[in-house]
Amino acid sequence: MLHGPSQLSSLINPFGGGNRRVLVIGTDKVGENTDVMFTVQLKDGVTQLTQVPRDTFVESAEFGVVKANALYAFGGMGALKQELTSLLNAPVDRYVRVNMRAVEHLADAIGGVEVDVPKRMYYVDNAQNLYIDLYPGVQVLKGEQLEGFLRFRHDEMGDLGRMERQKLVLAQVFRKLAQPSTLAQLPELLKVAGEDIKTDLSPVEMGQLISAMASTKLSTQQLPGRLFWHNDLSYWMPNGNSHYAGVGGDQSSP
Repeated sequence: MLHGPSQLSSLINPFGGGNRRVLVIGTDKVGENTDVMFTVQLKDGVTQLTQVPRDTFVESAEFGVVKANALYAFGGMGALKQELTSLLNAPVDRYVRVNMRAVEHLADAIGGVEVDVPKRMYYVDNAQNLYIDLYPGVQVLKGEQLEGFLRFRHDEMGDLGRMERQKLVLAQVFRKLAQPSTLAQLPELLKVAGEDIKTDLSPVEMGQLISAMASTKLSTQQLPGRLFWHNDLSYWMPNGNSHYAGVGGDQSSP
C-alpha cells in the first residue's frame, strides 16, 4: 500500500507526501555546536537532503548576526527550526539530533560505510579528544575513523570539502537503510544509539520516515549561496536572504 497512489500513501505514511521537513543535526562530543546540519524532505519518489553550511549567515532578532552552527547553543532547537524555516522559506517542524557517538555506534552496527578517502587526512584536537589519521583509497570506515572522515575540515576546502564528504557518507548510509534487512533491524539500531539520538519523532514516526525513504531515490543539494565577509568573519550568505542581495560584504578580508 505504501507504493500506491500518492494520496493514499500520504495518509498511511505522513512523510511520503512532500509536506514535511525533518531537521537533522549532528553535535560534537564536548559542546553544542552543530557540525552537521541538513533537512530531509520526501516528495515525488525522491528523498531530498538539503545541507546547511555551518557558517551560514543568520541575522536573528534575538541573537543578532551569528553562524548557523551556533544557533543551537544560543537558542536551542526552537531557535534553530525558526531560523531555518525562514532561510528555506518552508516549515521545518520536526527534528533529529545525533551526537557524534551515535555515528560511531550506528556505523559499527550496520557493518561500516565504504568510502574512497580522497587524500591524506591527519588532525589532532586533544580538547575534543579528536584524532584523525586516514590514508587515501577505498576502505570501509567504522567508529572513530568514520567520525574523523565526517569532521575533517583542515585543508584548502574547509567546510565545503567536509560537506562533500558528508554527502558521500549519507548516500552510502541511505543505500544500507534501504535494504530490507536493515529496515528490520531499525528498533535495535535505535537502541544501540541510545541517548546519543534525541528526536521529537515517535518510534512509529521514525519507522515511517525510514520506510518512506527506503522506497525513494536520494538527492542532495547545498543551501544555495555565496561566500560573504562581515566584520572580518567569513560566512555563507544564502541566496534567499533578499536583504543582502547584491551586497558583496566586507572585501577587506582575504
